[in-house]
Amino acid sequence: MEGDVSAAAAAHYQPASPPRDACVYNSCYCEENIWKLCEYIKNHDQYPLEECYAVFISNERKMIPIWKQQARPGDGPVIWDYHVVLLHVSSGGQSFIYDLDTVLPFPCPFDTYVEDAFKSDEDIHPQFRRKFRVIRADSYLKNFASDRSHMKDSSGNWREPPPSYPCIETGGGTFLNLPGLATGFYPFTLFSLGAKRSKTASPTERSSVFSRHRAQR
Repeated sequence: MEGDVSAAAAAHYQPASPPRDACVYNSCYCEENIWKLCEYIKNHDQYPLEECYAVFISNERKMIPIWKQQARPGDGPVIWDYHVVLLHVSSGGQSFIYDLDTVLPFPCPFDTYVEDAFKSDEDIHPQFRRKFRVIRADSYLKNFASDRSHMKDSSGNWREPPPSYPCIETGGGTFLNLPGLATGFYPFTLFSLGAKRSKTASPTERSSVFSRHRAQR
């Protein structure tokens, strides 16, 4: 019954973004992909920007499992050092996750994304447990900046080709370039936000990491 309600709400939801293949996307630059998505939402004014959040996912070890990622075909998770998605807490009755790296629907109902992409912290070794930093989209647009130095190896070579557009520079500061990227993260922040529109259980109520496929940026 709950799944039917979720599917019905999703069917009536008008996405805040263009189709996935029309979004600005560069593999392994999720923080910039989401910044560009926030910019699109602001410029098109379909939804209040205050309903949207950039969500950084990481932990102290920079090893977090996420399932249903394009980088890992099949049933296993990708072990990212960090990942960034957009959360839309819709006033229409349900929250949605925008993840340009997932094989799940885009956007994806919050309940479905948590169930299929995050699964459970309950059976995950503590070093893999995910923490969240949730940033209002308007603040993210004003304060995020990146010189992309984290994407270069010790010899100065790109780990992955950079976006063709210039580095994002804003007046507020840099979240990503700071050495303490994985500090200031908190467990369950994302879920408390999503719970405003969702009956989804917390991640401690779901199930486990069986394999590793490390994707480091």
